[in-house]
Amino acid sequence: MNSMHSSNGRVRILVPFEIRSRFREDVATGLSRPQKSIAPKYFYDHAGSLLFEQICQLPEYYLTRTETTILTEHAADIIEAVGECTIVELGSGSSVKTRLLLTECQRSGYQLRYVPIDISESMLRETAANLVADYPLLQIEALATDYENGLAALPPAQRRLVLFLGSNLGNFTASEQDQLFSSLAASLQPGDYFLLGLDLRKSATILEPAYNDAAGVTAAFNRNLLQRINRELGADFDLAAFAHLAFYNQKLGQIEMHLQSTGTQEVAIADLDLRVPFQVGETIHTEISRKFDAAETRAHLQPYGFQHRARWTDAHGWFLVSLFQFIGVTNGQA
Repeated sequence: MNSMHSSNGRVRILVPFEIRSRFREDVATGLSRPQKSIAPKYFYDHAGSLLFEQICQLPEYYLTRTETTILTEHAADIIEAVGECTIVELGSGSSVKTRLLLTECQRSGYQLRYVPIDISESMLRETAANLVADYPLLQIEALATDYENGLAALPPAQRRLVLFLGSNLGNFTASEQDQLFSSLAASLQPGDYFLLGLDLRKSATILEPAYNDAAGVTAAFNRNLLQRINRELGADFDLAAFAHLAFYNQKLGQIEMHLQSTGTQEVAIADLDLRVPFQVGETIHTEISRKFDAAETRAHLQPYGFQHRARWTDAHGWFLVSLFQFIGVTNGQA
């Protein structure tokens, strides 16, 4: 790992080198499949992270404001239940919602320790600078990597509160979810906590507009993935030749997001020595966003050693924030 220390000693950012080479490998593999696909974690270069922050402010995108309302109302309850802790966050972004918990820790007189994990190194640096300016006693040890590598590299702590907010768990397939829970259990100590934000199942008439906003920000976010491949891998994707496509798959209970070729074309990716053909209507599958049932999720977490402690929801019952405590693995799954 490569590390960077800030001048005031309150920020440390660790950057694993392997993430850069993994992007190359995953793009080459994903675009060579019969159903072309690229993992959604690669949305989040600096431009993509900023676009996602814009999405969170859109009127159609109820997820962020609904979860923020729940956390605003119950941050004190969460910190009272957990006590003094190191806050770890998977997919931290700009850490806006995390501030609610940091403020509550500060109010309680606790030491402020934060370990954000995010694939965008530039976003981590920018967010860390803003946070330490606003919280004079905050210590940050950031990890610029994916979740699995980040969990494996967690710094020591007496008690952790791991945040996985924004229903980001929905980007994982069922098997990927099990792998994440296993990695999480392997990285935690009995007594640590896990705070999970989930978008609950609801009508497609509510879900689909959240991923097809009138301003076209989600479409720009989706296409930015192609722009990243152009910039970092020497590709010649024509962004205008790919349409944003997002719809609710009722059978699987998930939003699916694609980039759809509007014509027959071939894309060259110079750094990979690869030429990728597209037929009219052919897609690159870029994201799923599964919607959840609270009881099913509790049942999935239990074998990995997580006991349910508390739950909070909004007035519509659209979104759920649940607190779990890790007590140790009960059946050896992790």
